[in-house]
Amino acid sequence: MVNVLLYAVIVLVWGSTWLAIKYQLGVVAPEISVLYRFAMAALVMFCWAWLRGDSLRFKLRDHGFLALMGAFIFSTNYVLFYMATAALTPGLIAVIFSTAVAWNIINARVFMGRAMEPLVGLGAAFGLSGITVVFWPSLANLAENAAVVWSLALCILGTLLFSLGNITSQRNQEQRLPFIASTAFAMGYGTLLLLLWALVSGQTFNFDSSAPYVLSLAYLTLFGTVLGFATYLLLVGRLGAARASYATVMFPIVALGLSTIFEDYRWST
Repeated sequence: MVNVLLYAVIVLVWGSTWLAIKYQLGVVAPEISVLYRFAMAALVMFCWAWLRGDSLRFKLRDHGFLALMGAFIFSTNYVLFYMATAALTPGLIAVIFSTAVAWNIINARVFMGRAMEPLVGLGAAFGLSGITVVFWPSLANLAENAAVVWSLALCILGTLLFSLGNITSQRNQEQRLPFIASTAFAMGYGTLLLLLWALVSGQTFNFDSSAPYVLSLAYLTLFGTVLGFATYLLLVGRLGAARASYATVMFPIVALGLSTIFEDYRWST
């Protein structure tokens, strides 16, 4: 029952973040908005760990894995996906990100020696097939050009990095690292990498004080990041990366449901 509740939370929360992200676009560069989001989320996680009385002391080796987790989940994968959005439709990006369930099965085998369970693989195949059917109009209308091919490669790499972050998180939890504190450090490391990227790429550090931007940023920080990632990574620790990533093929449907209500999306046969 607990696992079902965790699935429900992550699917509903991440499914709703797609609508919230729409209000982040415009005045502030996407990379800077993500930087603000993870910087605030890391601060919230550190405060949460402190209030819980969790130890913030980790071995140097553990810090290395936490930095890897931050690089894979909380920074580089987001940069790659944002770079790909210029040439790809949201539907195609959703399909590619949903392949995380397949990557997790493979990476769990390669890096953790976990057997590939046929039933888990069958579930992944059904999920990927379903999400492809849902977004088929986006797939069928793709232009065949170099920009699209390059963006596809960026999305695949971003999904692979997300998967590797799942495996790293599973390793950290199996080492009995304090969950909230370790996630806070991973977010912190990811934020530092995002800051480095923003400085190197010459991004402008501006801010949009309008209510839609501020409220959506708060929602993405507290729900999409703190609650969302805490729930998802806890599910990774309980069920393993492969089963946890089933959520990646379910939350796009919630996003489409909200789009039907708020953006007049029409469902085809």
